[in-house]
Amino acid sequence: MKIQILGSGCPKCKALEANARQAVAELGMDVEIEKVTSTDEIMEMGVMMTPAIAIDGDVKNSGSILSSEKIIDLIRAEAGRGGK
Repeated sequence: MKIQILGSGCPKCKALEANARQAVAELGMDVEIEKVTSTDEIMEMGVMMTPAIAIDGDVKNSGSILSSEKIIDLIRAEAGRGGK
């Protein structure tokens, strides 16, 4: 499974990344976390507001900072669908 944090590196983007890392640590899963800062790549994924989070290339949320608890819910839901 791969989580992508999409954004320019602003404070909100960094907060979302920190929450994602905390969620992964709490779950103890082998999950890759990638920062995507390229505006072109972010737009190709259909994101118009950052920060955004994607799991295995599927954008799950944009324009807000999800809590680690909400990210845990997203990861569990994706894993239940057969996420890598």
